[in-house]
Amino acid sequence: MTQTLGPVMLDLEGTELRSEERELLMRQEVGGVILFARNVEHARQVRELCNAIRSVRPGLLLAIDQEGGRVQRLRDGVTRLPAMGKIGRDYAANPEVTLRLCLDAGWLLGMEMAACGLDLSFAPVLDVDSGISTVIGDRSFSSDPHAVAAMAGAFIGGLHEAGMAAVGKHFPGHGSVAADSHLELPVDDRPLEQLRQHDLIPFAELAGRLDGVMPAHVVYSAFDARPAGFSASWLGLLRESLGFKGTIFSDDLGMAGAGFAGSPGERALAALDAGCDMVLVCNDRAAALEALDACQGRSVRLGSRLRYGRARPDIDALEALGRWRRVHARLEAMASL
Repeated sequence: MTQTLGPVMLDLEGTELRSEERELLMRQEVGGVILFARNVEHARQVRELCNAIRSVRPGLLLAIDQEGGRVQRLRDGVTRLPAMGKIGRDYAANPEVTLRLCLDAGWLLGMEMAACGLDLSFAPVLDVDSGISTVIGDRSFSSDPHAVAAMAGAFIGGLHEAGMAAVGKHFPGHGSVAADSHLELPVDDRPLEQLRQHDLIPFAELAGRLDGVMPAHVVYSAFDARPAGFSASWLGLLRESLGFKGTIFSDDLGMAGAGFAGSPGERALAALDAGCDMVLVCNDRAAALEALDACQGRSVRLGSRLRYGRARPDIDALEALGRWRRVHARLEAMASL
């Protein structure tokens, strides 16, 4: 079962839906909304905001970045999650216990985000921590690509158990460049074979289980002079060589790493033409409007697995679940270390 949506995901200005934003969301080029910390006060308020959005456009995808550690937009009323690198530290010594915790963490995240009214979190991070990228760092499960694949695979299993989609990022791997693509365009000069034997391993092993993938705003110069998210070669490799069948979301086109492609409208079209299905334009309303104008007449058919497909749990009722209480206590304790 598929759904047809506009190809642009954008953001909102505050914690409530404004009248001009209601009009904006009616534009057919809009396919989704991503929430940031400025949109969030607590879990119930997020649920109310999501309900307000759906009262305008029931079919929109509602997303958030809720990885744990440094990247956790929603903190009040849900579990404080540790960075995945903290969970991954015990993998070599206790792989079975660690994989179970990864499964449970994915399940808890999925249940909590569903209870807040969201369809997906852009998680898990599949980047391999090479000790070079501070923007990735402990967002990665491990410095071992096979360990990343194993733990992220368990996390994906937990998300799916909760009824939530999994979106892996940042293809083909952001962990081996020092530059931050939010601020500049990183370049990774390693040969393709080296990427295949390291950074690409988690994506290759998990492509068949992922519902979405977000490519990196990084140039891998040995393969293509364009950043991965604007590269038909990289996105073709993802589809054809790795067999990925899901949805490709661009990273935020407002980031400096996307600047080479021109204006916001040109960036949106370049990413879509390269093979992205939906583009994110965040933190710049004028840029989002320009991207919407550029994308008039375009739409994308997305698999129904991206939408949360079960009856949504009540956020207060989660505490009645023994599994939630156990996992919540464990993860909160790890996050406080």
